[in-house]
Amino acid sequence: MKKIITALITLCTVVALAVPAFALEYEIDGPGYEYGEDTSIEVVYTNEPDMNVDASKNAALVPPAFGSASAYTLNTGYPLTPNLAPGTMPSNGAMVNGSSANVVPPAISGGATSGNTSNTSSYTGGGFTEVTSSLKYSDGSLGTLTIPAIGVNTKIYEGTSTASMAKGAAHFSDTSIWDGNVCLAAHNRGTNAIFGKIHTLKAGDTITLTTKLGTRTYAVVSIEKVQETDTSGTAATPNNQITLYTCVMNERPYRWCVTAIEIS
Repeated sequence: MKKIITALITLCTVVALAVPAFALEYEIDGPGYEYGEDTSIEVVYTNEPDMNVDASKNAALVPPAFGSASAYTLNTGYPLTPNLAPGTMPSNGAMVNGSSANVVPPAISGGATSGNTSNTSSYTGGGFTEVTSSLKYSDGSLGTLTIPAIGVNTKIYEGTSTASMAKGAAHFSDTSIWDGNVCLAAHNRGTNAIFGKIHTLKAGDTITLTTKLGTRTYAVVSIEKVQETDTSGTAATPNNQITLYTCVMNERPYRWCVTAIEIS
């Protein structure tokens, strides 16, 4: 009997081991292309409205140093891949008022830089005024901003820190304080909502800036809702203008941007 039982167990074991493992059989299709296929110099175009620009890495620009005078200037920088960059691509400078002409951004020490490079015209004429200690009043402010249409009459303080905006309008430290483009920001809500109504301004409404260098009056030419990351409004300009920024209520990705040009 023991021999019969042992024989049956042995037979069952052999049969079990002889059954193919169908449940473990599967196939994986390989990729339809070679890994690491070279696409480094293929031109990639965006599909954004009203845009048709080369967005591939051979057209990418490395931005200038953070905090420099041209840190937020459009098209400023140098090619990420110089050997692949198109020959007509600007290596420095910026677009001014949508023009295709390039200008050299102002020097951080004040005044304007000059120079002639290929496809680049000099940025001349006092288009930038640096903030210095001599331009500050005894209370630390840089001047006064007045917008009669929305009842604004506030002091201006250097830097866009929380402390500056708690006291009044804040001046973008890498922009001019007098000649060229003066850029300011302020809160749009809360107890210090100085710019809470700038989006209600109309073309022609006046804005007055008073500093130790004098008084200028500007007329509003545009009120736009822009992306939070769009800092093109802070670019240096050859004309005297003032640009105001504030948040858009309940729309975190956006900012209101008001531009006004000098009239007197």
